[in-house]
Amino acid sequence: MRIGLLAMSGVRAHDPKLLELGLTLPGFVDRSKVVASLPSLGLLYLAAATPEGHDVRYYEAEGDGKEPAEVYTCDLVAISTFSAQVFEAYAIADRLRAAGVKVAMGGLHVSVRPEEALTHADYVIVGEGENVWPAVVEAAERGEGRGLFDARQFPPVDVARLPVPRYDLLAGRPYNRFTVQTSRGCPWRCDFCASTVMLRQAYRKRPVADVIRDIRAIAQLREHPYIEFADDNTFVDKAWGKQLCRELAPLRLKWFTETDISIADDEELLDLMREAGCRQVLVGLESPTPRDLEGMELKTNFKARRAHAALESVRAIQDHGITVNGCFILGLDEHTPEIFPRVLDFAMEVPLYEVQITVLTPFPGTPLYARLLKEGRLLEPGRWDRCTLFDVNYQPKNMSPQELRDGLYWLSERLYSREGVAQRRRGFFENLRRRRPAALHDQVELAMA
Repeated sequence: MRIGLLAMSGVRAHDPKLLELGLTLPGFVDRSKVVASLPSLGLLYLAAATPEGHDVRYYEAEGDGKEPAEVYTCDLVAISTFSAQVFEAYAIADRLRAAGVKVAMGGLHVSVRPEEALTHADYVIVGEGENVWPAVVEAAERGEGRGLFDARQFPPVDVARLPVPRYDLLAGRPYNRFTVQTSRGCPWRCDFCASTVMLRQAYRKRPVADVIRDIRAIAQLREHPYIEFADDNTFVDKAWGKQLCRELAPLRLKWFTETDISIADDEELLDLMREAGCRQVLVGLESPTPRDLEGMELKTNFKARRAHAALESVRAIQDHGITVNGCFILGLDEHTPEIFPRVLDFAMEVPLYEVQITVLTPFPGTPLYARLLKEGRLLEPGRWDRCTLFDVNYQPKNMSPQELRDGLYWLSERLYSREGVAQRRRGFFENLRRRRPAALHDQVELAMA
């Protein structure tokens, strides 16, 4: 069979005011462009798990949600999607099936809404797909009709035995970053996090040798590739993280990852990360005030405990020549309209090299969604296209939806204006020049990239 793997890429937003701002605020769209240009690692793993004897192709949907014409030459098309894009994905699936192409769907959204997805697809994969996918391919080859394929009915995915993703399918495509996974999951289990709804196993680390193997495969396509580690929290295990960095250093890479604030406690790890080519870490700060974070996590209270020292921790990371993209969630239950100037003050005082602000988003399948639904605070239940991280689709506890929107606009204009970005980055380089002159060269290079 000819099998197509169709990625639904891009960042979505419906709010017209925010879209207007995004066209003029360079800092707001920089990270969005990066995310939109990342290949789908999940689909590349499915390609590697495909039984031999099939012709596998990788495709991307257009920014307007349209599929490339070539997918209609396939016998089976697999679509992986997030909630914000799922209606576009369903429309594509309907068109493909009307043309006689079998469709399989998987990913975070359909794992928690499988019956919904099954009205648009022949096969729906619930959970991690690597061990399920061969059975789906065999079902399609036999011409079997619709069916749900639940990962819990198959052996669990052993991350120590994952194959090399089919990076070769990306040859000739103008990607500026490539994704590699070093771990799956996060021990903190925040109630808003959609990643946990599909990863039912505990936090898992891959063998360092396998991570290096995958990077070498990418290097066959692109000399000195920029690597984005597709992790939720890379450096939970500091000893393992140090081993990873020691193995990365000889490759002379530049890389980005997501992790938590605790890396600030380990100066040796920070030095190794910088020497290994880490240019930036994305850290979920969520809010600058500890009381705002109480009860956010299902199993612990890590972020609330750490919030009182967040400013010093971010500075410690950046003083090692690693920039921080500090992430804040606006509209938490304890937030009032005073949160917007508090976030601005924090970002400028550190100063943060990058800032990501989003609104609290009730993704289907999360404890947050269940709680807000029970409390009658969802504005439009089932409007998955509003799960963009930027559109307000719930009633905040201590402000109106419009106050939350207005605060997002106000904060965006100040954080992402040319003046705001320049001020934060100027402060970063001034601090680095005073404290870590040896690390300055690499970050000047980053700023000019």
